[in-house]
Amino acid sequence: MPKALHTTHIKSLPLLHKGKVRDIYDIDEGHMLIITTDRISAFDVVMPNAIPGKGVVLNQVTRFWMEKLAHIIPNHLSNMPLEDALPDANERAEVENHAMIVKKLKALPVEAIVRGYLIGSGWKDYQQTGAVCGIALPPGLKIADRLPEVIYTPSTKASVGAHDENIDFAESETLLGKGIAAQVRDTSLRLYQEAAEYAKDRGIIIADTKFEFGLDNDGSLTLIDEVLTPDSSRFWPADKYQPGTSPVSFDKQFVRDYLETLDWNKTAPGPELPDEIVTKTAEKYQQARALLTA
Repeated sequence: MPKALHTTHIKSLPLLHKGKVRDIYDIDEGHMLIITTDRISAFDVVMPNAIPGKGVVLNQVTRFWMEKLAHIIPNHLSNMPLEDALPDANERAEVENHAMIVKKLKALPVEAIVRGYLIGSGWKDYQQTGAVCGIALPPGLKIADRLPEVIYTPSTKASVGAHDENIDFAESETLLGKGIAAQVRDTSLRLYQEAAEYAKDRGIIIADTKFEFGLDNDGSLTLIDEVLTPDSSRFWPADKYQPGTSPVSFDKQFVRDYLETLDWNKTAPGPELPDEIVTKTAEKYQQARALLTA
């Protein structure tokens, strides 16, 4: 197994932001360097040990989808070579397969969540209210049921260590303006539906996902951040899918399920993950990449 990249050590560029998984460095007035590390978070807490190769998988899967879906919406990928951003060979070697150079954009303060199946917080909401984020659903649905139609449920973007808050579409209009809010919703639904159809043909059900967007200098909507990865989505093996049971998954739900067995209060610091959990989680990420991008 490759050595895990938990923390980056780039000295030649200023660090702009350290997220749960990504470290973002400033290149120039028009570009940033995003390093997708091997860190893993669960319940909004970053675990002390990393998943070797995870960041490379996330990086490759995001690139794959951005290129595949570019006919729907432009993305923030730049053509700048990594050598131009990181001339130091040692710095470059540490992050090469984890790195992505992107254009600087004005990030929108909303996460665009699309749900095709009833799971996670949506299932809990439905059990209590018969709706998901205020969107009424038919009675009698079971956990992991496919929804009658795909739904859009935006949320606010929380800072590291805080929880995102679900909002209704009207509130997203207040935050973004009516035109941009509608464009974000419609684009998100189209991205999800096209990707879900492609993935299902390759043995993966994309149960739900989240997208993030920014605006360029002309105010054009642009796809940013990670796209349809095992971190930003729930990926289920299609051949094991069975409504009424919580499906096995290719994503970090495997880590969440392990953590639920512990006497841990879901606040930092997170517990050390056993080698077996690390290895199996790494395998799940690699399986998802192989199925999608082969």
